[in-house]
Formats: sequence, C-alpha cells, structure tokens
Amino acid sequence: MSAVRLPAEYVPPTPVEELSVRSADGIRLHVEVHGQPGAPTVVLAHGWTCSTAFWAPVIRRLADRYRVVAYDQRGHGRSEIPPSRARYSTRALAEDLAAVLARTVPAGERAVLAGHSMGGMTIMAAGGRPGVAERTAVAVLISTGPSELVDRLTVLPGGVRPPWLRRFLHRQLLRSRLPLGPVTSVSRAALKYATMGPGSAAGQVEATARIVHACPTGVRVHWAGVLDRLDVHAGLARLTVPTAVVVGTADRLTPPVHAHRMVAELADPQGLLLLPGVGHMAPLERPVEVAAEIHRLAAAYLSGKPATEPAAEPAVEPTAAPTAEPTVSAETPAGPATERTAVA
Repeated sequence: MSAVRLPAEYVPPTPVEELSVRSADGIRLHVEVHGQPGAPTVVLAHGWTCSTAFWAPVIRRLADRYRVVAYDQRGHGRSEIPPSRARYSTRALAEDLAAVLARTVPAGERAVLAGHSMGGMTIMAAGGRPGVAERTAVAVLISTGPSELVDRLTVLPGGVRPPWLRRFLHRQLLRSRLPLGPVTSVSRAALKYATMGPGSAAGQVEATARIVHACPTGVRVHWAGVLDRLDVHAGLARLTVPTAVVVGTADRLTPPVHAHRMVAELADPQGLLLLPGVGHMAPLERPVEVAAEIHRLAAAYLSGKPATEPAAEPAVEPTAAPTAEPTVSAETPAGPATERTAVA
C-alpha cells in the first residue's frame, strides 16, 4: 500500500461520457469525454505506459471551457491489449487516432490535438491521413520526438562511454522485461530520476508511479520495441496544421534536441515552449503551463473560442498571454516560430 497521498487534482475526474471505439483492425479503445457538450473539442493522446489518468490535472483546467476527449492507447488503461506483436506499430497508433476522431469530432468541425510522448508520435504518425487532417485544427506536441530515441536518451550519467555502450545500455533499459511490481520508495525514486524533474513534488511522483506501474509488462515491452525503431519523420513532414512544441529542459527521455529539430521541420510551427527544470512528464509536472499552451492554440485557431485563459493556481504563474511579445532566444529556429521559456 502506498504511503504517499495523491493530490486531489491528480485524481482522475469522472467523465460525462464513456465510449468504446473500434480501430481499423478491430482493437477496442476506451474513450472518455469530459467538459462541456457543444464546446470546441480538445483530444488528448497519452504516452508510453500511461493512461487517461495521466491527463487528470490538464483535463481539470480545460473542462470548464472545452469538450475534452481522452483515450487509452491500445494495451493501456482500459483499452484492449493487442493479441500479437504485429498489432503494435506506429501505423496502428495512427489508425487508432483516426478512429477516435471519427467517433468524437462532429462532422464539419475540427479539434485541437495534444499528444504527450508516444501520443505526440501518434500525431506525427498520422500526419497526412485525410481522416485525421480534416478533423484537426491545430496540434501540440509535448515531450516527444520523431526518431533516434535511444541515441538521444540521457538517462545514464554522462560518464558512461563510449557512445555504442550508452546505446546498448539505454536499449536494455528501454526494453527491459522486468515487472515493475508495487509502488515503493525505491521505485518512486528511480522513476523520478528517469522521467521527472528534480524539483517534482512527491504527489506528482506518486501519480506518475501509480499510472506507470499499472501498465502490463508485456504491453510495455512490445511498445518499447516500436519506440526503439521509431521513425515518423515522413508523417511530421505531412503535418501541415499549425503546431506548437513543448518540452522540459530536464527531460531525459526526449531531450530538447528533439523539440528543436521538430520545430525546424514543421510546416507551420507555432513556437517552442521550454519548461525550466521539468522532466519528461510535463503535463503532470506543470499542468498549468501545458493547459495554457493548449488554450493558446485553441483560442487562435478554433471557432467559438473562449474569451479568457483557463484559471491558474496562485502558486504557479501561467505562460505569457498569446498577445504578449515572446522572448526569442539565440537558438530559436528560423522562420515564424518563437521560443519561449515558462516562468520557473
């Protein structure tokens, strides 16, 4: 039994509707709808080893102004576990997203797509698919990357050399078949080091641990194999909607180098938001800023947009308002995209 209390904002909210959606290959996907019926739609895709519960604090900040759709990726949460390794692929991720959008986004309307980690890879994998493009107004890619994930990992200390040894050891960590077991103080510490920023609160670590440890070992391993071979650059090039990128500066799993690369390759980049000291689990570590960035894009590109920003907690300052002039660093990619640093 865990001894750390889960903060109220990390308790998954009760959806107003639950759906069962069949993907192209028949896999059943669990889908939740939160928020306001008839409001502009935001669709959230979570990452590897997570579930709809991962989005709880972000959903709470968006649900009073949007219709928020969150779904469990295949094998995760309450979605069906694929019966064979062949059912784990970036193509399957893209088909799952297309099925969810077809069921949840009303005909003639478009939604904001926000994807974290493997969820962002899902959006990139679906780039150029007519069924996805016609229902997408704008995208937000959070803590993610299009390829070379193992080569870019920084989980191991920098003193571990040469590069081939780092790649080998990182691959062993990524594809480990060891069960995670119960949540303990040791597993919390290990998970925090690998996936979160050093300043992440105990409640945030607890929420992450409960979610990640709930993922079946076989599902985790099969998806690790997909991530090891990942290359969704072709889909990224076909992602033509306005797209923003978010990353924590302390992200060890998808370091900022991926974010800079994506912004440089996007057809319509809408800025890079850097979250100082934040690790890979940005929506759990800094939900205020992540929700505000989703709102910024929704307010700019969705019809019937809200008039005000989502409410922020007094203890954490939100990102700059969309009308403010952002600070552009010397590393800002060429083109209209800007790089902004959130208040620490």
